[in-house]
Amino acid sequence: MDLSAFGNFTLGDFTIIDLIAATTNAFNGALLARQPSHYRMFTVVGILLLAVAGGIGGGVSRDVLLNDIPSALTNPLYLILCGVAGFLALRISGRLDEARTARIFDFMSAFSLPWYAAVGCNKALEADLPYVGCILIGVIGPTAGRFLIDITSGVTPQHFVRGEWFVGTAVLTSVVYIIAEEGLGLTIWPATLIAFAVGFTFRYLSRRMQWEEPLPRNQEGAAVLSS
Repeated sequence: MDLSAFGNFTLGDFTIIDLIAATTNAFNGALLARQPSHYRMFTVVGILLLAVAGGIGGGVSRDVLLNDIPSALTNPLYLILCGVAGFLALRISGRLDEARTARIFDFMSAFSLPWYAAVGCNKALEADLPYVGCILIGVIGPTAGRFLIDITSGVTPQHFVRGEWFVGTAVLTSVVYIIAEEGLGLTIWPATLIAFAVGFTFRYLSRRMQWEEPLPRNQEGAAVLSS
């Protein structure tokens, strides 16, 4: 039997970083699905599916936009590790109280977001996209999975409501990665670690210090003019 028929299990620098991003986002996805704001009497299977969707959603969206076969479909490690991460998060959420689970989620949400942003920028740069396009890919990667979970849970996606600079962190991380790789000439690992450190610090401080995006002055919404 040809074992290659089961998929490509090879690991490289890009794949390792991408797996870190997918796995940590899957862990976050399961925790998010158990939060009171999102929980809709999901079954165990449902939570694991949401975890996998949250884990690979960003990478699949990124690869499709870059006209590439999604890595999650060619390397079984993505689905395996995302499933394991989702299961671990489910067990943890069942053993800890709501406050401690929320603290873990806060930390992991700050931890997971910059990885996908950095690796997305790397792949976009390899595809010779202009810098603005690279930043857009760097935003889609870490936020698409959250979008899927929010929509499934009947919650307004985090992208569009006030929060601790969810999209802003992805933009900042992407800009730092581009500077590190293109401006300083660094390879993928040092550029990713620098971008991660900046993105994680900003996101973590934003959540701890409650730095939030500004709201419009008229919070009731703009008046509709009749013709």
